[in-house]
Amino acid sequence: MTGDKAPDYAKAARAVEPVVVYPEAALPLPDLALYGAARARAVKTGEVLVAPREAACLPVRAGQFLRISCPEGPQVGDLNLWNLADLSERFYSGKTRALHGTHLDVGDRMWSSFPQLRPLATMVADTLAWYGVDAFGGRVHDVIGTRCDPYTHHLLTGGEYHHCCHSNLTRALAEWTGKPVSEVESAVHDVLNVFMCTGFTADTGQYFMKASPVRTGDYIELFAEIDLLAGLSACPGGDCGQGHSSDEALCYPLLCEVFALPPAALEGWESPQPSGYSGSHGA
Repeated sequence: MTGDKAPDYAKAARAVEPVVVYPEAALPLPDLALYGAARARAVKTGEVLVAPREAACLPVRAGQFLRISCPEGPQVGDLNLWNLADLSERFYSGKTRALHGTHLDVGDRMWSSFPQLRPLATMVADTLAWYGVDAFGGRVHDVIGTRCDPYTHHLLTGGEYHHCCHSNLTRALAEWTGKPVSEVESAVHDVLNVFMCTGFTADTGQYFMKASPVRTGDYIELFAEIDLLAGLSACPGGDCGQGHSSDEALCYPLLCEVFALPPAALEGWESPQPSGYSGSHGA
């Protein structure tokens, strides 16, 4: 039996309505009004310009804001987040996708890996919020794609390319930690694809990308829920309108800016604690 022939209950099976696995109403919600009021009082304390086809790391302390913007032209970026004090706690894109959806919006959070499972950052501003969903099912800021990498590139082309986002992030983390790339590569993880416009094809369900609607001056802002180390790669695909993992696309830098708050600007806010689960797993 190949499964090609539909059974007699096929129509009824396809007509069953879907159930959202993790209703967002059950999640602890961020206080966006508090964050907004705090942001109005924040002052810029530092910046890092990420060169095209390269990556950089920078710390963002709990209660600070990270702005990622396109200062010169349309460019997508691959973002990793780690606990600044413990790189084993990192952004968990799969769980974030399950909790919020395939693409992140203002108010959505970037969750950390097990066993901590807590918010690392909250998206508080997005100049591309107007884009919504297009006729192809495309949206911006996805947590679907894993990051372009030299292993898949070699699989598909047989060639070597060292400026994939995975490699860029690995080099940047090695530089930050002072360790060789062989020791830090395993800490590089699936990303938030900042500004990238993606979706799944309706007929084959394949992951697609298209030219990002981002323009010079556009940005997102993230509120750091804990002390973070952020790693951002300026993707070799540029705006990802044609391809990636090559030197063919026109690429631009990405600007990371950190904004800090005066004392008491976040009165009543506390950095989230790790998951309260016992960790016994029934053993």
